[in-house]
Amino acid sequence: MAEELVRTENPSRPEPPANPDIVVVGGGIIGLAVAWQLQRDGAEVVVLDPAPGSGASHAAAGMLAPIHEAYWGEDHILTLNLAASRAWPAFADALGTEAVDYRRDGMLMAAFDADDKALLDNTGDLHDQKGLPVERLRSRECRAREPLLAPAVRGGVYSPLDHHVNPRLVVAELLHRVPTLAVAATEVAPRRVVTDDGRVLGCQQVVVAAGAWTGRLLEVPIRPIKGQIIRLIGPPELLRLPVRGVVRGSSVYAVPRSNGEIVVGATQEEQGFDTRVTAGGIHQLLWDVLTLLPGLSELEMVETWAGLRPGAPDNAPIIGIGNDGIAYAAGHYRNGILTAPITAAAVAAVVQRRESPVDLSAFRPDRFRAPRAAPSPTTAAAEPPRQVSA
Repeated sequence: MAEELVRTENPSRPEPPANPDIVVVGGGIIGLAVAWQLQRDGAEVVVLDPAPGSGASHAAAGMLAPIHEAYWGEDHILTLNLAASRAWPAFADALGTEAVDYRRDGMLMAAFDADDKALLDNTGDLHDQKGLPVERLRSRECRAREPLLAPAVRGGVYSPLDHHVNPRLVVAELLHRVPTLAVAATEVAPRRVVTDDGRVLGCQQVVVAAGAWTGRLLEVPIRPIKGQIIRLIGPPELLRLPVRGVVRGSSVYAVPRSNGEIVVGATQEEQGFDTRVTAGGIHQLLWDVLTLLPGLSELEMVETWAGLRPGAPDNAPIIGIGNDGIAYAAGHYRNGILTAPITAAAVAAVVQRRESPVDLSAFRPDRFRAPRAAPSPTTAAAEPPRQVSA
């Protein structure tokens, strides 16, 4: 399937400028979206990545799900995700809605047994408290919306605001529009990047959007969280709408594409930078998804893949200009595809000293750095006076 291939080499892509205004480190959907927004605002931009679009963006299912990604105690993330959801229609339209397979079918969250239903009801209480537009469904109503669901499903929640897109197609479209250099950054500063082939690129501003590798470049606690996925292929429209299920406490999802592909995922593993596909990971995904949607058992399995989500300790992204002068667009964890348009707009705004379209105070880059303690009177008295040169 041609749409599965990320077009990392295309003669129509713009040539990298000799003296860019902005250097973006990282060629996933976040970095590419930021670069495209800055370019549309009139800046000369180049993206640095040894293999653009081949990381977490390539593995992602493309759920644009602010409702089903709502969790207790994460109001700031919910607010950002809802703003991102509102930004997606215009973003998709600018890229080509059909070209990126952007669909507004809504999403169904289904619970397999009574314990799963209790978990889902707890989330439903959060939806009610926040006034989110959802429909609570009984078992029969769930199967009416999605006939492939197992008869044992106990109930569910339908959200009309949760949409989906094909991230590989989005990345491919962005790669047509944004100039890239196939190199890795080894050192970054506010206005300078050193690459692995020895080049030193000067610019007016550096933006770091290096996903799970951001913590290797900068002093921020971003870690890789491994996710394994499966891609199945069957008749188009076999699965009517995306289904995210809770099966004996485990979360699994199945997201359909217009061409008949169904993406099944995803594991969450603390395995460092390991991107191996494992028998155990794939077995668990198949067990869970076929328990929930047994009709998928006859489909052809065309791909397995593993990617690395970038996770921060508080599950929130890092967006804005830090005290080090570097612009950050990183740590988006499960919501990189969803938040790409709003992150791009926010980073472009702060880089150009304009007001951000969303409040970034909860996502500031320096929030993990403990303030320096003031010296004690005894310590201060013992220190010799420092010489300060003008």
